[in-house]
Amino acid sequence: MQEHAAKAGLVDQSEFEQVVRMVTEEVVRYLSVSGGLPAGGAERDDEICPDCDLNCAEKCARKTRAVVEAGADRISCGPTVVQLDAGFAGLIDHTLLKPEASRNEIKKLCEEAARFGFASVCVNPWNVPLAAEMLRGTKVKVCTVVGFPLGATLPQVKIQEAEEAIKLGAQEIDMVINIGALKSGQDDAVESDIRGVVEASHRGGAICKVIFETALLTTEEKVRASLASKKAGADFVKTSTGFSTAGATADDVALMRAIVGSEMGVKAAGGVRSLDDLKKMVCAGATRIGASASVKIMEQAAGQAAPAAPAKAQAGSQY
Repeated sequence: MQEHAAKAGLVDQSEFEQVVRMVTEEVVRYLSVSGGLPAGGAERDDEICPDCDLNCAEKCARKTRAVVEAGADRISCGPTVVQLDAGFAGLIDHTLLKPEASRNEIKKLCEEAARFGFASVCVNPWNVPLAAEMLRGTKVKVCTVVGFPLGATLPQVKIQEAEEAIKLGAQEIDMVINIGALKSGQDDAVESDIRGVVEASHRGGAICKVIFETALLTTEEKVRASLASKKAGADFVKTSTGFSTAGATADDVALMRAIVGSEMGVKAAGGVRSLDDLKKMVCAGATRIGASASVKIMEQAAGQAAPAAPAKAQAGSQY
């Protein structure tokens, strides 16, 4: 993330080292006052973990947890530090956006989301009424997409699409930015496009996530998209639609987190297919994960194989 921030012109090496030094000194001071360190001040923890290679900040959950308890709200770490409990299902938007999705597949998606307690189901606008009906009375939100998947829809159409979806039961809106406008240097137009959907979402009591399609952008463009989203009042920035040349990367998540800060959410989507993938994204700064392999991820977390699901014959099935 240091490298990304430097490329974006946010910090230089001396500033970065000064910040690290100040944070380290503050953590040591806090632990000394609160009794978290032995008498005598900043002595190192002599308890050695099995197979210790001294990369504690990256690999040791126990030692890293002490830093979090001292007041840090975000750390840079390796996947082994991320110990997810049952509540991590609340990070996941259970997603089915393929155009050929049938009603039975949407029903199954909603049933799985309710069973595991996912944050939301993410479906195309046509499927919002069905999802809203299926999830009524549960804590699972209904998320839908706007200007999807190309982002080249007219701004007023995106606004209307968001408004109509919210009327039908959507509580979260994932909109695609105007990628061509961003690449043409029309940042004001990009920001205005985002703001229109953000304001429409907020008027309807919904939150708005802004999809960049990072696989198509340079580092500079990702920075500019993040800044435009933040200025427009978006609730989240999001990496990908899942329909382009590539999906989320931990580097992109870290860069987006560095730019938007802690007050916005970051959603990693596209290519998150395993528990290890999810851990990497969370470790890089993601606070929401978009995945179609959500059930597989939960089964991996539980350490169990996927149970065979018997086929159900239903009237009107499109299978």
